[in-house]
Amino acid sequence: MDPEDAEEVAAELQGKKIDGWGVLQIAAGTGLTVYVVWAGILMPGFRKVPLKLQVLEAYKQGFRPAVGYELNPWLLRLSNYRAWKAGCYGKVSYYKEDLWKVNLSDCRNVTVFLAPSVLMLLEKKLLTELPEEARVVAGRFPLPNWTHTDTAGEGVNQAWAYDVQVVRQLKKDEPEGSPV
Repeated sequence: MDPEDAEEVAAELQGKKIDGWGVLQIAAGTGLTVYVVWAGILMPGFRKVPLKLQVLEAYKQGFRPAVGYELNPWLLRLSNYRAWKAGCYGKVSYYKEDLWKVNLSDCRNVTVFLAPSVLMLLEKKLLTELPEEARVVAGRFPLPNWTHTDTAGEGVNQAWAYDVQVVRQLKKDEPEGSPV
């Protein structure tokens, strides 16, 4: 569209009043936009996640330090709000950092809630960085190549626990390559 055409259309629309149908279209468009933002950005933070998977709950159970990493600024704010509401603000930490760039070598308890498409990559990172005594808890989706040592919940609320020492031992015992 040429700038001149845009000016002509704008001049035409300037003199028109918005009728009921126009107001309805604006309201519907605004509502749809709000829903898309909610569904894509905010709603994932409100999904039911077992309490044992939350950084805040880990702190309440005595795990120190309790740190969470989140790239979504809305979920980061929601997490900080929940910590404040629970009286734990400043006692738990949430950082806007990429989990893939964070060094996890000093972590003993790791909880992850990620899409299945990245779990195989995560397995490699965790095996490389975590100490022997570390425990990993995965929510909603199990780590595909690890054998869990414990599980809790059912369906979408299921969680799997993995002891890094056990996983490394089982990996060591696996035969290398093809049997042929």
